[in-house]
Amino acid sequence: MAGWLSLMLVVAVAGREATRELQVFELMLLRSVIGLFLLYPLVHANGGFASIRTTRLREHGLRNAVHYSAQFGWFFALTLIPMAHVVAIEFTMPLWTALLAAAFLGERFTAWKGLAVALGLVGVLMIVRPNAGGISTGEAIAFAAAIGFAVSVTMTKSLTRTESPVTIIFWMLVLQSVLGLVPALSVWQWPSAAVWPWVLLVAFGGTFSHYCMARALRHADATVVVPLDFLRVPLTAAAGWWFYSERFDLLTALGAGLILAGNLVNLMRQRAARTSP
Repeated sequence: MAGWLSLMLVVAVAGREATRELQVFELMLLRSVIGLFLLYPLVHANGGFASIRTTRLREHGLRNAVHYSAQFGWFFALTLIPMAHVVAIEFTMPLWTALLAAAFLGERFTAWKGLAVALGLVGVLMIVRPNAGGISTGEAIAFAAAIGFAVSVTMTKSLTRTESPVTIIFWMLVLQSVLGLVPALSVWQWPSAAVWPWVLLVAFGGTFSHYCMARALRHADATVVVPLDFLRVPLTAAAGWWFYSERFDLLTALGAGLILAGNLVNLMRQRAARTSP
């Protein structure tokens, strides 16, 4: 999860820079196609293309259709509202993920897990601070993306029961390349030399962050892994302040503190459960 957090921070910054010139559809296609080349060493190390055969192509297809739509919304929201707001709204996702995992995967939703999620959500609200006039278009898009990501994470957890992380990421990149080909060609323009480094960072971070997430989900419940992702909110807020002079005030710091507290509660209870007779 530390790998996921670090790489998603890279994707947030690089994605904002790349979309100053490129359309979101084009960036997503480049990310998937370049990601296939970046993933090949792992495919080779795991036994070549024979190792990524699957009997669950339908589940891969459904998961990636949902994830592609959510990812588009996430990148598009980055162009409309501050980075910290995009990521903070995304973190209504753990609530949906916890409920979906309990309903469809048989995971237990304990009071302690509920407390961890609740603390994280309160922290998110302190950072975003929605106004009385309702949410903006960018915030609505980010919220829809969060629901899509929750469905995607739940389906990824299900896939890890039979599929390796490399298999999951390989089919993600292949299927999302197919899904994005026509939309990207409709707005295509070749990236300039200045934007290529940002595109490569998005491809690298987008590929291996999901590999890290799949590995994490293979070793722990989704209701343990996903609350850890709350740490991305204060990290992204700090990056937005550092790179773009976005707001980072006392309420943002307090919200980050609640997010950290929720993670500590969750992890400490999991450790206690593992060490008890």
